[in-house]
Formats: sequence, C-alpha cells, structure tokens
Amino acid sequence: MTDSVNSSQKATISASDNKKASAGTISIFGLVLLNITAVVSLNGLPSEAEYGLSSIFYYLLAAILFLVPVALIAAELATGWPEKGGMFRWIGEAFGGRFAFTIMMILFVEVCVFLPTALTFGAVSIAYIDPNENTASSLASNKIFILVLVLAVYWVATFIGLRGSKAFATMAKYGGVIGVFIPAGLLIILGFAYVISGNTPEVTMAWGDIIPDFSNFSNVVLAASIFLMYAGMEMNAVHVKEVKNPTRNYPIAIMSAAIGTVLILVLATLAIAFVVPNKQINLTQAILTAYHDLFVWVGIPWASSIVAIMLAIGVLTCVTTWVVGPSTGVLAVAKAGYLPKIWQKTNKNGSATFILLLQAVLVTCLSILFVVLPSVQAAYQILNQLANILYLTAYICMFAAALRLRYSQPNRPRPYTLPGGNLGMWIVGGIGFISALTAFIFSFIPPDQISVGSPEIYFGVLVILTLIFWLFPSIIYAVRKPSWKGDDPDFAPFTWETQANKSINAPKSPTE
Repeated sequence: MTDSVNSSQKATISASDNKKASAGTISIFGLVLLNITAVVSLNGLPSEAEYGLSSIFYYLLAAILFLVPVALIAAELATGWPEKGGMFRWIGEAFGGRFAFTIMMILFVEVCVFLPTALTFGAVSIAYIDPNENTASSLASNKIFILVLVLAVYWVATFIGLRGSKAFATMAKYGGVIGVFIPAGLLIILGFAYVISGNTPEVTMAWGDIIPDFSNFSNVVLAASIFLMYAGMEMNAVHVKEVKNPTRNYPIAIMSAAIGTVLILVLATLAIAFVVPNKQINLTQAILTAYHDLFVWVGIPWASSIVAIMLAIGVLTCVTTWVVGPSTGVLAVAKAGYLPKIWQKTNKNGSATFILLLQAVLVTCLSILFVVLPSVQAAYQILNQLANILYLTAYICMFAAALRLRYSQPNRPRPYTLPGGNLGMWIVGGIGFISALTAFIFSFIPPDQISVGSPEIYFGVLVILTLIFWLFPSIIYAVRKPSWKGDDPDFAPFTWETQANKSINAPKSPTE
C-alpha cells in the first residue's frame, strides 16, 4: 500500500479481472502484469536514489525478504479463506475479532497518513508545470502552497467519492497508464540514453559501490522505506484460484512479477541518480528535476511540463480511488457490529458518508504537519515513515496469522498451499516476519540524509501517533454494544464463530 499508485490501479485491475474471470482462467503473464501494476510507484524513488548503485542491493534484498514472502503467504490465506475481508479476515481467523479490528483500523488510518504524501507529490508536480525550474522549485518548497493544494485536491476527491463509484470509474481506468507507466518508461529510456551517449553520470559507476556501506547505520534506516514501496502484492492473491495449476504456475508468476517490479524500480531510481547530484536530491522534487534536466538535454524542455501534468493526473487518480476504497471495507466491518451505528451511515449513492468525512478530517489534521514542521521534505518523510510503520504492523500480523492457522485450522481446504509443509511455512513466514519487524523498528529512527529538524521530535511524533492509532481501536472494541450490528451485515462470520454457534445450537443428549 500502499505506495502512492497502488490504488490508482485498483479500478483497472478490477475491470480486467472480471473479464478474465469470465473467461475462466488467468494466464501467468496476466497475473504478472496484475502484480506489477499493484506495486510499482514513482513518488518513493528519490529516497532510494540517495544510494546510487547500492540501491540495487536494497531493492533486491527487500524483494527476497519481503515482497516474495508477502505474495506467497497471501496466496495461501486468500485461497483458504476467500470470504470478504482480506487481512481483517485472515488475522481474525487466527487471533480473534479484537486483533483483527485493530489491524483493520490501523490500515484505515495508514491510508489517511499515506494520502498527504501522495498529494504532496501531486502538488510538486503541479508546481513543475512552470517550465522555469527555479520558479517551480521555489513554489514546490512553499509550505502554504503545498498545504492549500493538498487540502483542496483531497476535499474535491472526497466529494467525488460521495457521489459513488461511477463518478471516478473512467478516471481510475486510464489514470495509472497516463500517470505511472508512461512517465516511468520515459524516465528510464532518457536516463540511460543520457549515460550511454557519453555524459558523465552524477553517481559513481564502480561495481563495488553496489554493496552498501553497512558501517553507516543511517543508510540502513533510510532503506527501510523500500518495504513500503513493495506493499500491495497481497491484494491480488485472491486471483490464485483463477490460475491453471496454481501450485506450479502461481510461484512462477510471483517470481516473474517480483523480477519485473525490481527492474522497473531499480532502473527508474538509477535514472534519477544519473542526472541529479546526490546532495541535491530532494524527496519531493528530485524526480521532477530529473525530468526537467533530461528534457533540456534532448532539446525539448517544454516536455517536462507535460510529464508534470501526467504525474499530477496519476496522483489525483490514486487519491480519488483511495478515498473510496478503504471506506468500503470499514463500512462492512462497521455493519458486522464492530463500530457504532453512525459509522454505517450511507447516502443515496451507497457511499459511507461518515467514514469519508472522518477520513477527510484526519487527512486535514495530518496535512497541517506541512506547516508545523521545518520543511515540506521533513513533513513528507515523517508521514511516509508513519505510513510505513502502520502498514508493516499489518504485515507482521499477517505473517504471524499464516503460521498460527497452519496449526489451528490444519484441515482447512487451501487450493494453493505454500510448498514444504509446515517447515516451508516457518521458513517463508519467518523470513517475512523478521524482515517486516526489522524494518518496523528502523522506521522510528531519523535518517541522517534528510533534514527532519530535531531527531527527538521526529521520534516522539512517530511514537505518539503510532500509540494513538494502536490504542484507539482497542478502546472502541472494548465498549462495543450488540446494538451496533447493522440490519444488513455484509460480512460472513469467522470460522471459530460458526463453530461456536453450532456447538451452542447442537441438540443435547438425553443424559445432559
């Protein structure tokens, strides 16, 4: 996820999935494309361009330790428990309703935290529509400009969301191609053409530089953000049932998708590092600076304005889709009796009115960090790391749930089962769990490469917000009432709930 463009593809993915499902199967190539589309994003590239060639090492390491385990584990969970709910379903089956509800609300908040960072990237893109780089850079660094634009676009997206899914279906269908894949392709082609034609890259090209300097702890800290760039692969795990011979073909598709994702991210990151000097890399502006410099090099500087517009379209599509997407899941959980009746309010379009407005208020409050913190870049880094922390919390629990369910529900039919029996699950799930936990811990430490003001304030803000977002759902769960259950709950009971009801309603023997 959660990655700024994952959501911009969901409507497109959904439409293509329906067609493929009606055809009966999804090819390996089709599943590869679905997974690459779900993961690849652009706004996180500058933070990794800081490393130059060593970014290759970090991308590969995170793919092996996190991306592949997430995809394989999610495939078993999605096929074993195909009922609505995703992570809420899987974690609830393993650890109960309270834990599942806490994770669901954390994911809801994570979206609220992520959206200001995506909108910031969009605001910077709009600033760079001005072909004068100095003017664009100055505008992109203006905190008031960023805040006003972030809030304006978000509230517009909220009102679009209140009008129902039809209001943004067409936008979502084409936004990913226009705002992600075309700009990414241009960046890679021009960046490597720049070096191949004889220009001196801004990064050293010695093969020895691929191995990072592990003596510099801050390198590892900033690299933890790569894990969030790989978020989203689990959302396509539900399609494993539509793959021919899933035991053989699904792992092939996942490995191919992982390789494709890594190649795109590595090549695009290096393209930025080739053009933008390391000391001038800015988390919110570096990718736009790279486009500007590359188009100046090929003699068409005006093209950078067009790409800036395309990137802004991609962000708007992403935000509009994410405004509605999480609210749908929270609405289903609310109707199941986990949230008060007010959370179940919908309008004539079927949109979750209260949830959408609450989400907008949270995004507004978090966006104010752009004014309070010393720079737009500092606010961007803190919100990005907070989103990382919250999302990794869910992944840690997902890995733990997969391990527990192998023992608590061993006879549950699983159309796709991770190879190697329980040992295979311990190896893959254990690697994923430890990797996610390590990245989670590192996410609290401020990186030296980025000015975030006081390290103590940085750490304190992350800890306090994380604790609030963890404790809030537990408090709600503790005070829930039977009357909260909606008249039309759209959520199947957990397996353990069904078994408990059967036990209660079972006829007693004559001796009882």
